[in-house]
Amino acid sequence: MSNKQTGINGFSTLLDVQGLADQRGVTLNQVGIKNVEMPINVLQKDGKLQQVQVLATLSVGLPAEVKGTHMSRFIQHLDEWRTQGKLCLKPMDFLVGLKQRLEAPSAYTELKFRYFIDKPAPVSGLTAPMAYECIFKGSLNEQGEQRLILCLKVPCATLCPCSKAISDYGAHNQRAEISAHVILNPNMENQIVWIEDLVAGLEEASSCPVYPLIKRVDEKFITEKAYDNPKFVEDVIREATLFLRKFEGIQGFSLEVEALESIHAHNAWSAHAENFFTE
Repeated sequence: MSNKQTGINGFSTLLDVQGLADQRGVTLNQVGIKNVEMPINVLQKDGKLQQVQVLATLSVGLPAEVKGTHMSRFIQHLDEWRTQGKLCLKPMDFLVGLKQRLEAPSAYTELKFRYFIDKPAPVSGLTAPMAYECIFKGSLNEQGEQRLILCLKVPCATLCPCSKAISDYGAHNQRAEISAHVILNPNMENQIVWIEDLVAGLEEASSCPVYPLIKRVDEKFITEKAYDNPKFVEDVIREATLFLRKFEGIQGFSLEVEALESIHAHNAWSAHAENFFTE
């Protein structure tokens, strides 16, 4: 049997095996590609575009009667988005287009990237870019229901209230990380949840933010600010919870706070979630 067929204008075409019928009756939830590196433009709060390097996962649902999906179409769609679109945490056009291009009942995307925010030091005002780890997850099912989740990791500092209370001088402090997974409201047509606003609010929940560039006047300010604002991981996660509860455009969230302890052999950790359900 030949694997060639006569196509348009007499040119030979190869047999499309993945387009053949499948007889096993198994519908697949997700089929696609992982670990695709691609530059993507992200819309900043100031209206400018920031190009980030994403590690992408793209998939679609596969009907039981279809043998395989078209892998190349994922790359084509992502590349078109790279040149013609921008990510602003409302990528429904991207998912709708992916469903249409692959003739699929559902579509899913996951984009991992590092987002940079120019951050001034608290006293000197010297500015340098600070990187924040982000993951954006979006899904669109057969009924047209949308689910958008932004995962964000924010470094910060904590100072131990117990250490401060029992010590004649000083208190142990350490760098900590706040990890937030927030469910975005897909029906907020004119509302964008900005990464910058989430970062600022989560940093405020800690003893003190951390900075990419500081001078001695900044170091003095940061040290004293943390000392005047001691917090356990339990305090940080409660403050972060209160912040996210009132954040417009968020339907639910999960939080983790981990302090990379400076005097213990273990880390301190806390977690909390509200209206957050994984699929």
